[in-house]
Order: sequence, then C-alpha cells, then structure tokens
Amino acid sequence: MTDTFASTLPDHRVCEQARLSRDARFDGLFFTAVTSTRVYCRPVCPAPAPKPGNVRYYASAAAAAAAGFRPCLRCRPELAPGNASWKRGEHAVARALKLIDSGVLMEHPMDELAARVGVGARQLRRLFVAHLGAPPIDVHTTRRLLFAKQLLTETALPVTEVALASGFGSLRRFNAAFALANRMPPRELRRQPPRATDGDALVLRLGYRPPYDFDALLAFLRTRALPGVERVDAHAYLRVFGTAAAPAWLRLSAWPAGTKHGDGHALKLELHGALPAQMLPVVSRLRRMFDLDADPRAIAATLGGAGVLKPLLRKRPGLRLPGGWDGFEIAVRAVLGQQVSVAAARTLATRIVQRFGEPLAVPPAPGLERLFPTPAQLADADLREIGVTTARAATIRGIAQALLDGRIDFRAEQPLDAFVARWVALPGIGAWTAHYIAMRALDHPDAFPAADLILRRAAAGGGAELGTKALATLAEAWRPWRAYAVMHLWRSASDTKP
Repeated sequence: MTDTFASTLPDHRVCEQARLSRDARFDGLFFTAVTSTRVYCRPVCPAPAPKPGNVRYYASAAAAAAAGFRPCLRCRPELAPGNASWKRGEHAVARALKLIDSGVLMEHPMDELAARVGVGARQLRRLFVAHLGAPPIDVHTTRRLLFAKQLLTETALPVTEVALASGFGSLRRFNAAFALANRMPPRELRRQPPRATDGDALVLRLGYRPPYDFDALLAFLRTRALPGVERVDAHAYLRVFGTAAAPAWLRLSAWPAGTKHGDGHALKLELHGALPAQMLPVVSRLRRMFDLDADPRAIAATLGGAGVLKPLLRKRPGLRLPGGWDGFEIAVRAVLGQQVSVAAARTLATRIVQRFGEPLAVPPAPGLERLFPTPAQLADADLREIGVTTARAATIRGIAQALLDGRIDFRAEQPLDAFVARWVALPGIGAWTAHYIAMRALDHPDAFPAADLILRRAAAGGGAELGTKALATLAEAWRPWRAYAVMHLWRSASDTKP
C-alpha cells in the first residue's frame, strides 16, 4: 500500500452540488460554514441555502471549529458519520487518526501520539494542519465536544456525567471548552427537554453514510453469535460488556423510519447500565464494528469499475465490513474456524464461553449471562476437554500468552504488513488467519486472506478456480479496499448455494 495521504475535501463544485441537493452520500465528507452566521453545518442541513459568497467548505468539523465556526443546532454535526478515507493507508496522519479515535489523547500527551506513529510532535502537527485544517489536539477536542453535545441534546444525563463521558476530568474545563466551541454554556442546551428514553436505556443515534446494508451485516453476525455473550435477532444486535461485578449491555438496531430529513440514516443504540467513562469507547467500538464511517462511493469507484465485482456491487451497494467487539475473541474464533465450517467453529467457541467465560451473578438481560474469557483465563486452559484439537488448543494458548507478553497486540495504528508478520511468527498462525484477524479485529480495509478457497472460487467468475498467487495478483487492482471485495465475494458464494 502506498504511503500517501491527501486532504479528503471534495472538489468545490461537488461540494456545491451536494450542499444544494442535500445529498446524504456526502454527509461527514465535508462541512459547510456560513460566514454571516458563523455556524458550520452538514451537507444535509434542512436550513435555507445561504448565499454562495458566504459559504466556506472544510474537510472536518475540527477545521471548521478551528476557523471560528460553531456547530449548527438544527442539522447537528455531531450526528454526521466519520470519514474513514482519512484513516486508510500507512501515512502518519491516517495512523494518528486511528489512535485519536481509540482515545489515546485522553490518557497520553501529544508526544506519545507522535512517537507511536514515528514522527516528531511538531511534524505531526504540521501534517494535520496541512491535510485536515486543524492540529491533532483540536481534532481530539472537537470529537469530545460533539459527543458531549449529543449527550446533552438526546439524554437526561447530568452535566457532570456528560463531562466525564466526553473525556473531561474537570467540570470547569468542560464548561469553558464547550462554551468556547458552541457560544453557549452546556446548560443552555438543556432549555429544551431531552427526548424520551426507552425505559432505563440511554438512547443515541449513530449516523452512517448511505447506502448501508444493515440486514446483511446482521446476517453475518447472526451465524457467528455466541450464546451467553451476544444475541442477534432479525432486527438487532445485543451484547453484554463491562465487568462481572458491574455488567452493562447494549442493543443496536435500525433507527425507526419517519424521522426528520437527515436523521433517518442512523442506527439506534440503547445502552443499559453503562458508566459515563464507558460511553464514548463503546460508541467508538460500535462505529468500527458496524463500519459506520465507510464511504461507499469511494469503495465502489475502486472495486466496481469492471470484472467480477461490478455486478456484485450493483446488487449490494451498501455491503459493509463486519468487525468484532474484541480482538482476542476474534483471534480465538479465527483459529477455531481454520478448515471447519462456521457452525462448527461457533459450537467450539460457545463451549469455551460456557467453560471458561466469567458468569455474571445477575444477568442484565435474557440470554446475556457471561463475558468472553480474557487472555489470562485461556493462557493455561486445557481446551482439549471441550473438543478443541491439540494443535489448535496450543495455538490459542500461544496467542493468549503472546498478548500477555506484548509480542502481539491489536494497536490501531500498526501497518497491515507489520501486523501480519508478527502474527504469522506464532505457531499455528498462517497468512489466512492473520489477514482474517486484521479484517475483523482491526477492521483493516485492505486485509485479504488470499488463500481462502471460497474466495478463489468466487473470484474466478464461473471459470477454473484461481490459485492463491493468481487471486493476489488480481486483487492488486482492488487496493486499498480488498477486504470489501472479500465480503462481496463471500456473499456472492452464499447467494448461489442451492
């Protein structure tokens, strides 16, 4: 993959057309600022169009905020999906953005962020300003303040808990930062009563950029759902998380139809029992797991030009990359799935949960009663007693110990090739498994398990089965979105089964 990165702001004429037509496909890809009101908006804002001479375009909310604009109260920029195009590739900016999303700057200084992507702090700041229009700390701060604005608008959480949930350790600092960014104190936003909740649930909207095939993603997760840890029905994904002493759970479903313009392209998150400090990490994890920040237009432009993928993208334009809740859980399940069916792997994973997963004294919801075991719990576990082969049991224990030792990890900023190299050095882990883990645990858009038999058959388009090298060569034209090609080819194979 080339080490390039460019500003993702679309051409000015494209921005103009998208703004005037309120095209939801561009939501979050740029923001519109109006000099006469000093407000910045999403492209889908329903407010009357301002005079063209008063419009400025920015690639990010942070850039608009850095230029002195405040977020619109009508279209609510905090609901815009993120721009995953920023985070593809191996450039320092892309890798740093992944770290910011994972919350690194909440606990570590700017120097630590820069060191983890291999540049100096001053150089990283210059790169951010050049490409995104704002330095890393502004990107981080805008992200937290927009999340706080959503909590203030949609929930009845006390302002103190909103401050904690958005990563501010001091209420005074939160009040000052919020007032500076929004031209009003946090409590001013509470003049309008928050929307009704569903029982004891805290309800939030998680926006996406259409098209989005939520049903297909649920179907993928449904066949792999682990009883006791998660549930997937026809309409929603449910999961328990937290600790055995303080478990919480969530439900994610499609946002109900019939909402206002611009609000319909969203999922509905219901959080039960979550502590304030858990809220932003949970939202970030779900956005990654359900691939809510993908840009289908950019993916289709690369994959859908010609060849075997063209009709597949036309058939399912909103197919997304399904991630996993936890990296270790995905790694264990990847090993269990080596050369066996999905159903067989799920059976073995369920046995591991029932035998080694920590039970909850008081299950928070029906069917959610255990936590997936940690690396420490499986490092010395005898998995053969539940039917796992000797070789795979040794591989799982080896992964658990390597994670505890720090020889491998799921750091968001690491390049794909480096991740794969470290994993294949472990006994029992080949390129297929390493790429599958990267695809599901890191949500890496270019991960590609080229040795996969189903892929080699589906990519042949009805011809003779492709070899691994032949498929890898063909897939060079699909970079940097090869993982999406995997999902389309796997789906096409399941669609053609009798």
